[in-house]
Amino acid sequence: MRSTISFNSSTVNHQTFVLVGIPGMQERNSWMAFPLCLLYILTLFGNLTILFVIKIDQSLHEPMYLFLSILACSDLGLSLSTMPTMLGIYWFDAREISFTACLTQMFFIHLFQWTESGILVAMAFDRLIAIQNPLRYTLLLPNTRIGKIGLAVLARGVCVCFPAPFLIKRLPFCRSNMLSHSYCLHPDIVHLACADITINMFYGLIAVICTLCLDAVIILVVSEKPSVEPFKKLTAAAVATGCFYFFISLVDCPPLYTGLRAGNNISINTFTSGIKAVKTINKCYDYSNGA
Repeated sequence: MRSTISFNSSTVNHQTFVLVGIPGMQERNSWMAFPLCLLYILTLFGNLTILFVIKIDQSLHEPMYLFLSILACSDLGLSLSTMPTMLGIYWFDAREISFTACLTQMFFIHLFQWTESGILVAMAFDRLIAIQNPLRYTLLLPNTRIGKIGLAVLARGVCVCFPAPFLIKRLPFCRSNMLSHSYCLHPDIVHLACADITINMFYGLIAVICTLCLDAVIILVVSEKPSVEPFKKLTAAAVATGCFYFFISLVDCPPLYTGLRAGNNISINTFTSGIKAVKTINKCYDYSNGA
């Protein structure tokens, strides 16, 4: 694999972007190929196993596990959205991505991100209902209502992400086309534009406040209930989720991202991935031991 890639900022192809990989570690990208591939295999296998077990076991066709299956589907979508470019970089050194493909990847990454956040809120309310109304639990959350909640969460994600590609398409790009990640993110693309990006910055800030921040507040409010043991479980989940929201907002919120540069934001991507993994494991553990 080639360890570096030459780039001449005076001859930028405005129809393509170049993905760096891990900022500051381009020389070691080849070492990441196998661990990254193994990580994706484990992610896909784990989520597919969850879906398969819930599908074949009739005793798991309950609201708690149905929400968990929806969360697994959104995690699969997020993994599949980032997989093509990340494996392309580390296995084949294929760093270029077309403008349209980049916007498409950006849309689906943020869509599944907002969807996961909304599903976590739904799971928190599910545990609250199971704690306060255990006898009416299944009556209050029939399968049809769970399906509607899932569709509502997905619709919210689509509505939040829908303006992003159009706000980016209106921008002229006459600077470097080097993206400082292994995949396309809204703030990363926006900061390559050679025009006023105030609208995009406010859009990113509002999107984070209306999704991640709002969801975190809701989960914290839901966790403030009197029962001691359920309170401990909900609080632990809320803390883990809050850490996840904090680190992911550093990546997705343009005003917070403005002061960062490609050479020093590797820790943010690393912490984001780590917190996401810890969040998922902790949530699934507390969730499976709830009620």
